[in-house]
Amino acid sequence: MANSIINRVKQLRTERGWTQEELAQAVGVSRQSINSIERDRYVPSLELALTFARVFEQPTDAIFQLETNA
Repeated sequence: MANSIINRVKQLRTERGWTQEELAQAVGVSRQSINSIERDRYVPSLELALTFARVFEQPTDAIFQLETNA
């Protein structure tokens, strides 16, 4: 059984009208990192996930969810 992380970063960013660059500056990473996270190519560290939670004012499990693949 493999697990994958599903995230709502792009949805939350676009709801706020932010560019990838604006979000990157808010959380302290590059725009390329935001792009990779939104495309499910990179899973952020716990520290970065908590930073997203603070910036979006959402609990981490509202942004990132663990999905179990059968």
